[in-house]
Order: sequence, then structure tokens, then C-alpha cells
Amino acid sequence: MPQIHDLTAVEQVDQIRRRELSPVEVTDHYLARIERHGERIGAFVSVAQETAREQARNAERRIRADADAGAPSATPPLSGLCVPVKDLDMVAGERWTWGAEPYRDQVARIDEEYVAELRAAGAVIPGKTNTPEFGLTCYTENAVAPPARTPWDLALSAGGSSGGAAAAVAAGLAPVAQGSDGGGSIRIPASVCGLYGIKPTRGRVTAAPVRPDLIGLAATGPLARTVADAAMLLDVLAVNRPGDYYTAPPLDPDSTFLEHATRDPGRLRIAAFSAPPVRGAEAHPDVLAAYRSTLALLGDLGHEVEEIEAPFDPAMLDRFELVWAAMATRYPVAPADEPRLRPITRWLRERAGRHSIAEYLDATSALQQAVRAALAALQRFDAVLTPTVALPPVPVGHFDADGDPEAEFRRMAEFTPYTTVFNITGQPAVSLPLHVNEAGLPIGVQLAGRMGGEPTLIALSAQLEAARPWADRKPPIWDE
Repeated sequence: MPQIHDLTAVEQVDQIRRRELSPVEVTDHYLARIERHGERIGAFVSVAQETAREQARNAERRIRADADAGAPSATPPLSGLCVPVKDLDMVAGERWTWGAEPYRDQVARIDEEYVAELRAAGAVIPGKTNTPEFGLTCYTENAVAPPARTPWDLALSAGGSSGGAAAAVAAGLAPVAQGSDGGGSIRIPASVCGLYGIKPTRGRVTAAPVRPDLIGLAATGPLARTVADAAMLLDVLAVNRPGDYYTAPPLDPDSTFLEHATRDPGRLRIAAFSAPPVRGAEAHPDVLAAYRSTLALLGDLGHEVEEIEAPFDPAMLDRFELVWAAMATRYPVAPADEPRLRPITRWLRERAGRHSIAEYLDATSALQQAVRAALAALQRFDAVLTPTVALPPVPVGHFDADGDPEAEFRRMAEFTPYTTVFNITGQPAVSLPLHVNEAGLPIGVQLAGRMGGEPTLIALSAQLEAARPWADRKPPIWDE
């Protein structure tokens, strides 16, 4: 007999709405799985058992009241669905550590605006998922929680920086999860954990109330087992607020992302490249096999696919490194607490400190010029196919094994040469879990779209999912 976590998020919401499942029953089920497996896979920094159960009881009362009033359509769209939040972001009354030892006991006083939308939609927030220190690395290892591990092999990393979120969904500790992505941080863990993840268009989800948009690298988005589940969550997350520096083109009236998961994408023009646009990076044979298999599948589905040279100068990534280092400085740390930070964080902060404001502005200007050239080159295509990451999942401890932060940063760049470019351009991008290698490990492929093109990406992703289903592939821990 299927267990609750065997159901997709869409199925759970439907059964809760029809009162075939109780929000309290669903929440208790996931809290029990978190207690049993959460620390083992490093999924959570903190678990909000009592507040989650209170939210579930409130959802149950609302559903019952709407049914009694003959107005079930008034029930909020995510009522009773468990949606954990990454620990970079604020959930009022819960720990907010940023994955950093100096902030181990920090508690948020207010919600992120998208968290307020989750609450209004009836979601239950079971806890805060694990993230690397200040979200700076492509793996999730810190001093406040155990390392995040891919449930497919617990010796291997779940990626980052949304590694805890991906580990939770892949292990059946949550049906979906919120993640954020400033250089691949949704797509990287989606690839190594066998999930579908969406980095939305720049400005699709507000950064209000306190996070600066900076140059718009970071985006909030969903991690899920299915395209429809991710689309349903994005429908709630996608909100703008006055004062946002960036906003994405709105959907057509009366349209939803979830609806696009049921649409035929039509015949699309798709560019593709596999050569990593980072000096020294090389794609693993398993990664190239996944890429070539997807090329063939897209052709079989009737799309026009053209392999091109990557329209990104490697020098663009050199500029990005300075901008990334500057982002490490936006978190206030007392001088006495600097030694408590991880070596890679200290190295990035020190590196940023060696550059002037003028040099930072020059770097951002150069990035914008590179974006203009890249988008012009891609304008005639509806989507772009690449690998998601350059290697299969790597062991926990792989990146910082020799204690040299500069070498660590280079390893990260060589592992993630395909994702960062779409944070720089602001285009939406997804990772699809279409492939596994001979060792049984997931290998993702990436599709990027036009600005505001999430509907096309979602429709194309759903078509690929239907052609080569992946949701029934589950790691061993799933049934434990």
C-alpha cells in the first residue's frame, strides 16, 4: 500500500482538499521521517515540530469550515502541504543561521515575502533546510549541521547551496522544497539528487523585505520530484513587491505555471552545447552521455536542435569571481568571529577586500556587456540544452580536501561550469533528472529559456518527463 510520501505534491493537495487525507496526518508522517532520517542525510538545520503541527491543525480547520460552508474552492491552494524553507531565508520565530557558526542561535523576527505567500496558501513549514555558510559553495557542509548527502549514496554530497532541500525531497522527507540559486544552487543539488529544479527568471520572485537584489544573480525557486509539483509551488512563490529592482514578465491572464505543465510545447528551436565555458573544466563521459541522449530525445520529439559554440567568453566567469567574493561580505561578522568562519568564506571576504569599489563596478559592467552579447546570440532559440554539472555526484569532503581555499574555489568552478552563466544572464533554467549512470547515480541535464520563458520550459520539461518518466526512480532510503 502506498505511503503518504509516495504521493506527488499535486496528489497530496488534491486528497487533502477532498478530505481523503488530513493535514495533521500528512505533517506527522513527514515529521516522523525527518526524525528518522534527517540527521543521517543532513537535510535540516532545525525542525519546527510544534509550529508545523499547529499550522496543520489550522489548515484542517479551514478545510472543514470551507466544506461545511459549501465553498471548497475557497480553500488555499497548498493547504496542508509540507514545504520546508532553506536556512538562508527568514521564517518568523525560527532559527536563521545562514549555515554559519557565528549565527547558530539567530532567530528571524519576520518572514520573507514569499514565506508570507506560502503561509497564505496554507502550506505547513516543517523546518529550515541545510545550506553552506552564507550559501557560498556548491556543496553543503558547515559547522551547524551534518553534511547534506545525496540519498542515492550517503558517501556523496547532495550539492549546494540548496543541498538540504534537495536531500529532503529526494529522501521523502518533504514533498517539495523551496530553494535559492545564485550560481546554480537549485540546479546543482537537483542534478546530484535526481530531482527537477527551477531557477526562475530574474525578478520572478521578490527578494523583499530585506535582501538586496544586488545585480540579480540569486533567485528563489522550487525543488520537486515532478514537473507539475515544481510548477504548482512556483505559482505560489512567484510574487513581486513595490521596490523590487527586477520584475519578470507576467503570465497571461488566467494562466498558471501548473497549467503549462499540461500543455504541448509545440515544435521548438533548441540550441545545445556541451563544451564547458570555464577554463580547465572537462565534462565527464557520463555527463556527455546524458547530454547526447537528451539531444536525441529532443529530436525524436520533433524539436529542431542545433549544436552551437557556447556564447559565453570564459573571461565572463573571471569577472563573476570578484562579484561572488563581494557577496561574501554582505553578511556582518564581528572581527572576533571571523576565525569561526570556514576557510573558503574567509578567503572570499579577504579577496573582496583587496579590490576597490571601482573594480567591483567595472566587473559588473563587464558582466552586463557579456550578457548583451550572449542574449543576442541566443535570441533565435526557444531553449538551450547543456549538462547541469560537469561530473557525477562527488564524495562529501571532495572540494575542501586539501585545505586550500583557492584550489577549492577552482574545483567548484570546474564542477559547475554550466549553471552560473544563466544566473549572470538572468534567464530561467531547469535541471531535469533524465538519466542515471551505470553506478545508479543521477545525472541531470539543464535547459535554459528566454527571459520570462518559464511556461515554455515547464511545458517542454513535462513533455520530456512523459517521454522518459523519472518519478518512480527512488533511492534505497525511500522505503526505510
